[in-house]
Amino acid sequence: MTFLFKSGSLWLAGLLGSAAYVSGQEAASEPLPLDPIRFAKVTPLGKVPDWSALKAYAGTLSREEFETAWSEIYSPENGLPPPFEITSDALLVPTGDPSEPTFSLSFRAATSEEASPPLPVWRRASDLPALRGRPPLSDLHIALDPGHIGGQWGQMEERFLSFKPGEIIKEGDLSLLTAQILQKRLEALGAVVTLVRDQPQPVTEQRPENFVGVATETLKEYGILTPATSYAGLQGDAKIITVQWQTEKLFYRVSEIHARADKVNRKIKPDMVLCLHFIAEAWGPSDAPQFSHQNHLHVLVNGCYAPVELEQQDVRFEMLQRLFSRIHEEEIPLATSVAEGMARVTGLPAYVYTTPNARKAGTNPYVYARNLLANRLYQCPVVYLEPFVMNHEETYRRLLVGHYVGRTLIGGRLQTSAIEDYVGGVVQGLLSYYQNQRKSS
Repeated sequence: MTFLFKSGSLWLAGLLGSAAYVSGQEAASEPLPLDPIRFAKVTPLGKVPDWSALKAYAGTLSREEFETAWSEIYSPENGLPPPFEITSDALLVPTGDPSEPTFSLSFRAATSEEASPPLPVWRRASDLPALRGRPPLSDLHIALDPGHIGGQWGQMEERFLSFKPGEIIKEGDLSLLTAQILQKRLEALGAVVTLVRDQPQPVTEQRPENFVGVATETLKEYGILTPATSYAGLQGDAKIITVQWQTEKLFYRVSEIHARADKVNRKIKPDMVLCLHFIAEAWGPSDAPQFSHQNHLHVLVNGCYAPVELEQQDVRFEMLQRLFSRIHEEEIPLATSVAEGMARVTGLPAYVYTTPNARKAGTNPYVYARNLLANRLYQCPVVYLEPFVMNHEETYRRLLVGHYVGRTLIGGRLQTSAIEDYVGGVVQGLLSYYQNQRKSS
């Protein structure tokens, strides 16, 4: 869920370190200087990449193909310069390694035959075996990633809502329930389905107390030398600059996603991942919450990397690995089809981003590109779903009832289950995409 209203949902580095990006800079055509020190940083819990792994993509993309993918998907829309240089025959990228500060990845020359890129583990729809009369999703391996954790962790995650004593909904629990129902529907259509998380427990074995050192160092980097240990009694941005807040974010937002990515990439190895989430809007003070009048839907693919994000070498590497793997060529049309299915079933309007951390991906008004940890680390097409505003009063009442088939009386009228609509929209979108893209005989 994206809590659009909570300062506590902002990562400290994003809040303090990307001010130039958020506020905007003058557009520039020249790339940033290739300063090895400036570009040596790694994200919290990230790994220093093996830049030589990108050599396998040499000669697989032309300069024009690279520039098209960069300008239309992976770059922000505000024209800020990237921290790499595009020459006539190669991409020059700062590595952050003083002994070898620049990595050169050659483009395919106009007169050369296209080099074969490394074979991905995942398969495009067009690569799946012919159906030959079998169920429409046969052979397709889908990983379902229920967003957040839920259960006892819901309050720490700030992914719970309650407008009345005795009633509460937690996004992690709702996303898991949605995944369990969706799994049965997709398996009935022939798909192989694996849940990345199958219980209200974290996938990571780490806990907040494991990150006290990292959290303290992170705060020091931003000039907070004597941070408070606990955020008890604090509100708003004051919570962010405490060791407790930082350790918790490192646990459930960073370590958890890294653990899921490791599971997806090394163990599950699916053809695609569906990240299942809900969303919320501003609700005012926690002790006197207000319902939102807004209710909407959007679907995310990977892209829209801010230059300040690309200053971190693991992010640069992971972005280039996705771009040169051409994952976007499958990801965007797949996400578009799922968005169309969900829009038809739910009837929700499209959410409109007004911040520079997302951009349109294609022509569908529901589909945006955004750089999230999950859709960057999962090494296959990722469709990241954000339907239903949980603190919209009608949606809140529907989610309190849970999942059911048919209609029941809610708020004085017969209504379908929001979870059933969620599942139905995803199924419609996947069926449409794979029936149109794969061989039937």
